[in-house]
Amino acid sequence: MTQPAALHDRLAALKDASDVRAEVAAALSEHWSAGREKAASKLASGLGGVEVARLFSGAADEMLQALWRFTTQVLHPSDSVDEDGKLALLATGGYGRGVLAPYSDLDLLFLRPARAGERIERVTGFMLYVLWDLGAKVGVASRTMNEALTLARDDMTIQTSLLEARYLAGDEVMADAFLKVFRREMTKTDPRAFIAAKLKERDQRHSRAGAVRYRVEPNIKDGKGGLRDLNALFWIARRLTPDSLLGAEALEGLLTGRERRTFEEAFDFLWRVRHHLHRTAGRAEEKLTFDLQPEVARRMGWQGRGDEPAVERFMRRYFLVARDVGGLTRAISAKLEERGQKRALSLTRLIPRRRRQLGEPGFVEDHGRLSITGPDVFEAEPLRLLTLFQLADRHDLDLHPDAFSAVTRSLNLVTPKLRRAPAASAAFLDILADGDRPYRVLTLMNETGLLGRFLPEWGRIVGQTQFNMYHAYTVDEHTLQAIGVINDIARGKLKDDHPMSSNIIGLIRDPQVLMLAMLLHDVGKGGDRGQLEDGAIAARRACERLGLDPRRAELVAWLVRQHLTLSDYAQKRDVSDPATVRAFAEIVGDLERLRMLLVLTVADIRAVGPGVWNGWKGQLMRDLYRHTERQFRGDAAEMDDPLSRPMAAYDALVERARRDGAAAMAGPSDNQAAEVAIAATDRPGLFALIAGVMADLGADIVGARVTTAADGMALDIFQLQDGAGEPYGLAEPRRLRRLLAALERVGRGGAVTPADPAAPASPRRAAFDVRPVVMIDNAASETATVIEVSGANRPRLLAQLSRALADLGLSIRSAHVVTFGERAADSFYVTTDKGQKITGDKRLAAIRSALEAVMDQAPPPSPRGRPLIRARASARDVSELGRKAAVPRRAEAR
Repeated sequence: MTQPAALHDRLAALKDASDVRAEVAAALSEHWSAGREKAASKLASGLGGVEVARLFSGAADEMLQALWRFTTQVLHPSDSVDEDGKLALLATGGYGRGVLAPYSDLDLLFLRPARAGERIERVTGFMLYVLWDLGAKVGVASRTMNEALTLARDDMTIQTSLLEARYLAGDEVMADAFLKVFRREMTKTDPRAFIAAKLKERDQRHSRAGAVRYRVEPNIKDGKGGLRDLNALFWIARRLTPDSLLGAEALEGLLTGRERRTFEEAFDFLWRVRHHLHRTAGRAEEKLTFDLQPEVARRMGWQGRGDEPAVERFMRRYFLVARDVGGLTRAISAKLEERGQKRALSLTRLIPRRRRQLGEPGFVEDHGRLSITGPDVFEAEPLRLLTLFQLADRHDLDLHPDAFSAVTRSLNLVTPKLRRAPAASAAFLDILADGDRPYRVLTLMNETGLLGRFLPEWGRIVGQTQFNMYHAYTVDEHTLQAIGVINDIARGKLKDDHPMSSNIIGLIRDPQVLMLAMLLHDVGKGGDRGQLEDGAIAARRACERLGLDPRRAELVAWLVRQHLTLSDYAQKRDVSDPATVRAFAEIVGDLERLRMLLVLTVADIRAVGPGVWNGWKGQLMRDLYRHTERQFRGDAAEMDDPLSRPMAAYDALVERARRDGAAAMAGPSDNQAAEVAIAATDRPGLFALIAGVMADLGADIVGARVTTAADGMALDIFQLQDGAGEPYGLAEPRRLRRLLAALERVGRGGAVTPADPAAPASPRRAAFDVRPVVMIDNAASETATVIEVSGANRPRLLAQLSRALADLGLSIRSAHVVTFGERAADSFYVTTDKGQKITGDKRLAAIRSALEAVMDQAPPPSPRGRPLIRARASARDVSELGRKAAVPRRAEAR
């Protein structure tokens, strides 16, 4: 890299160039790029994240100082020693702290005299134009000393940026004088307003970026547990001790030695992630999206182990670090409040040194938080580790940082003896099943590490991610949210969303079993035998250790093994087919299990992420529940088949179709989806044509029923939603009218408007390597062969699969569609042209090959500008339905 003196000489020679600005920008760009590449090479060789950030900052320093010298000494020199010659350049914000990511903003302050002449305007203007030519993102301010001091008194953002300010170039005497005055003012003024503002900003930032720490596409800068949370602690420390280097004096007083090491390790890890993220994206990207995760994991040296791919191991490490950051934030925030340096947030905390006895030895309420009476409380009686959380729930108290830290330091007290102690099991089950706030209290237990220590099966899923677009949270966070959903259902808070679950949950005789099954339902993820089997084994082992009798333990294990069954049958099978109901009822066995399975399934799906649950899924599950309940009670099963409704509902439509060649109509639906029916003379490929038209007009098919009369008149009935999961046409009735007209045109044999070329898959979706699965089952229905196709979702997939089936001479009786993020699962009930099931190994093999060919289309091209590293999508929630009846030729990789 060019040395600063040589660079200055090179720039000085450009004074008389025909385009000075362009030539200077080109020279600086070369120098700056070399400096940044040097930092990047150190990053690739394994240098720590903070050290690399300092190298990026140093490269920016050299570039700016060279630009400053050229501008102020060569291009616009000053002959004066008066105020017109006094000008200083300061780095502020994160850049002032001396750390930068590859594409970070450069925050600068031009400190100028009160009477700035034309020269100062020319200097600042030229420098900014060159920086913009370089493509730098610059946050710039030009102020006098008094202006900067005045603004900093009232504007906490400006005050924050100046807390980290440092001299870069120009009048060093003026810059030092300004920084001394500013820091002296900070020392003399009350820091509480600043601390309160920073904590409020943190809460607002979390709300914008996603209030849950364990979102699987985290914002590593602004998200909960990200770099900005650690920066906020730096700012608070610097505000408390403005003259201390990076607030080190305050941090030493706020953090224990162990916490300080955790702080430094988390800071370094997050900086490394941020550097690699910027370099991978080629821009200032702060969100660790699916398309970037595999490459960042590769660059950081992560490798797969067993069934856990590298990207999932890397993300698990990220979330464990985010948890540590949360613990540090909690500890410092509470200590500041205890010292009176943070404004109290509740009336109980306004009373100084308030301590209240709780009637339980070893515990007190301290400043509105649950605390311990001494450091040996848990050593004297390890059971108190669980008692602490019982009291937190009973008295609705958060944990004092002393208690929180004491738990984390005492995890070695959780021995096999304690795990098997009846009193410990009783306390744990009380928290889980009988507490008022199980989500909140179990989350606290998880944050301290106690939940995974007491329940080793849980420990294996802490921070675990699944590389797919279906799950929005880590496995442990998803499970805790599902526990919270069951608690809300039991308390009547979700009657409108889940009316049936709300009505039946009070009939469940053993809520402990239900809650244990919910807590353990995903502990088998990543196991060698598959999620369901390994989960059941682990659940049975946990229940035995907790002292449950064999009958209850077996029920928990059964619920864990079958926790996907109701969802699969409801969404992937024809719930109006008596064979579906009989098969499902045979698996379930009795009404108590049916009730538990419904509530567990509802909570599981709702906790997957925002927008996953919808009314259509709820209606399908309620229908299956009702039919199965009738079977258990011995009532005749009355299936709600739309084709068995009084024909008056469709007579007029069919007659109009016979007269006009085709007819379509929209009818009201109770299923949170628009019902659209089309009648037309049947012909090969009609269903595929109809599905293609619907796809082209933005209608998502979530269910379809097909029938053909003896005279060849076909009646197809569809349930449709729009992209937002609402009934199609509800928001824009014009779209529904347009669809009906297009369907009638196709039904008459009219030309199909060619679809627009499919847009390239988004980078997030293109990152997934989704393995296709085709299963053919002749046992699921008495009258049709059931074909389930699972693979990468894409526009017009249902139409393409339907066309393949039509080309094979098959008739589609019904279709059932469900998506799991990047994966679609389409199930078809099909018959031969003579209305019979499909038999013969050769024909079944031909069907399988044709459908696999549809699913095996070439992966979408990489997004322009960078190569895309694709990683295998996690398929741990892919249906087990039908696997025993028909083993697919291409088994899903596990």
